[in-house]
Formats: sequence, C-alpha cells, structure tokens
Amino acid sequence: MHNTPLSGISADALNALLDDAFGADRHMRTAYLLRKGMVAINHLSFGILDEGELVASIQCWPVRVDKAELILVGPVAVATHRQNEGLGTQLMQLMLNAVTPQDAPMVMIGDPEYYGRFGFEAEGTSGWTLPGPWEPRRLLLRNSEMVALPTHGMLGPND
Repeated sequence: MHNTPLSGISADALNALLDDAFGADRHMRTAYLLRKGMVAINHLSFGILDEGELVASIQCWPVRVDKAELILVGPVAVATHRQNEGLGTQLMQLMLNAVTPQDAPMVMIGDPEYYGRFGFEAEGTSGWTLPGPWEPRRLLLRNSEMVALPTHGMLGPND
C-alpha cells in the first residue's frame, strides 16, 4: 500500500470509490453544496492505493465564511471492504502533515467523537449556517493558529 497525491488518480477511480463509500446519491449532501464549483487543494488531497486499486481518499477544498477563507476537509472516503483498517486515520495524518503555515483554518462536517482526536471541535461554529441540512454538533473547526473568524455567517464556496 502507498499514498499518492490525489491529482494523479483518475476521476473515474475516485468517483467509484466515493460512490462505494457514500452512495450514488452523495451529490445531494450539504458538503457538496459547500464546495460546488471549487477545485480540490492539491497539496492536501491524497489517495491510498493497494496494488493499483484506490482504496481510500481525502480531499480538501477552498471555502469561506463571510470574508474569511477556510479549508473544507472531506470527503474522507474508505472503500467499504477496507473499513476499520485505520485508513481514515492514515489519510487525516497525511493531510495534517501536509498543512503549511499559509493554509487557512479547517472546517468539516463529521463526527466529533472521531475527528476530535485530530483537533476538530464544534467550538466557534455555532453561529454559522450551511446551504443545506446539517447537525450543528457535527460542524467542526480546527483553528490551531487561532485565526480570528466571524462568529456568524454562511459557509460556502470560496469564489
């Protein structure tokens, strides 16, 4: 098994993995509305290959709340036949290790019980809204540099 920048993976392989992990109706999810029209951030998006098969991926996207730039983390996808092998943790570590000082704070929609170990928490996001349904406890922020961010605003694409 080895990791590779996601930019080197075919769109077909990535879409097949995402369909497997999240279902073919995944495009209806709020996270897709948040990154609509955006291009994934290359240096923070990775795939894990096993004998040439894409078995896991992570993508990061430029988004904003009000005028503040953020990085949307996700989807973190693991093939259904490879779940519970630590691949999600490996992807998160790969991505966090690739963060540069110039990168914006990170936001994601996910389970705080899982993503809390990577420094994500709901603190600071309670006044934000999304362009679709979401559970407020699952809107997580990782702002290790303590960048000043708006307390209220709509999260959306950084265009």
